[in-house]
Amino acid sequence: MMTDRGRPLSVAGGLVRHIPVLLSEVLTALGPEDGDIIIDGTFGAGGYSRAILEAADCRVLAIDRDTEALANAPALASDFPGRFEAVLGCYSDMESLASENGIEAADGIVLDIGVSSMQFDEPERGFSFAKDGPLDMRMGPDGISAADVVNTFEEAQIAEIIYVFGEERRSRAIAKAIVRARAEAPIARTGTLADIVAGVLGRGRDHTKHPATRTFQALRLYVNAELEQLAEGLSAAERLLKPGGRLVVVTFHSLEDRIVKRFFTSRSAPPQKGSRHLPDHEGKEFLPSFQLLNRRPVEPSQDEVRSNPRARSARLRAGRRTEAPAKKPDFAGLGVPELRRTGGA
Repeated sequence: MMTDRGRPLSVAGGLVRHIPVLLSEVLTALGPEDGDIIIDGTFGAGGYSRAILEAADCRVLAIDRDTEALANAPALASDFPGRFEAVLGCYSDMESLASENGIEAADGIVLDIGVSSMQFDEPERGFSFAKDGPLDMRMGPDGISAADVVNTFEEAQIAEIIYVFGEERRSRAIAKAIVRARAEAPIARTGTLADIVAGVLGRGRDHTKHPATRTFQALRLYVNAELEQLAEGLSAAERLLKPGGRLVVVTFHSLEDRIVKRFFTSRSAPPQKGSRHLPDHEGKEFLPSFQLLNRRPVEPSQDEVRSNPRARSARLRAGRRTEAPAKKPDFAGLGVPELRRTGGA
């Protein structure tokens, strides 16, 4: 499904406050204390950062790759002088970004993976098939757009992207229809692409989910290299956290959650013999680098889902850093797809 990181709260006079998903659960898992250094790797509208700053007399470094998201940062810096900084960049680069801001180790790191409400609700960003706009989908200012993919990539490449990142069984038929349509005219709008996909799949039995949902998800994940960023960010957090520091990750669909689950599993317990997902530690002493804070993912309450339907697929996983050395990154073991990129993100 198309993911989203919370919703804005509207009141008389306009938009005043962002309500992030699983806020109380994130704060409980993160446990900020006075004097802590916390990294909010996915700043968005600043909901987590504000709540953390209100919960303890700590310092927060916020990171976001979206220049528009950082427009919210000056207000927080004004409300919490000397305790809040925001920087432009990807959370996968949090080590260097932290170092540039005088931080060598962190007491807590929170990652809220996916598209923010601001991005999703702005048609000009091109994330939504429900609101016609330019077919962009880039979270940052650089790299290829979704329009570049559908208009220039070979049919087989498009099919593979849609199948792997969207888990769409009819990816080949969709790719064929895309190539056929672009021969008539470039596909430049989200509405055009949504109509092409709907023409292949039809409306089907599930009237709550648009037939283009999986295709749009696939293009967004590919364009922004989101799963690679997630794997890199988890490893960076492992290296940056102090012993006792906490890593809290909120995901919104199975591909993300699978990577986070495998990461925490591989860091908290030796793999089962013969696991095809994790490296073989047979004959070596296994030193866990994380202690799990929840064995099963934390999910939103029914009340939260009723007030914010976009929260329904959210999953929270968290771990506490031990004194063991960080382990070598293993993208294959985490299940990060390997696709041949042509001018990729």
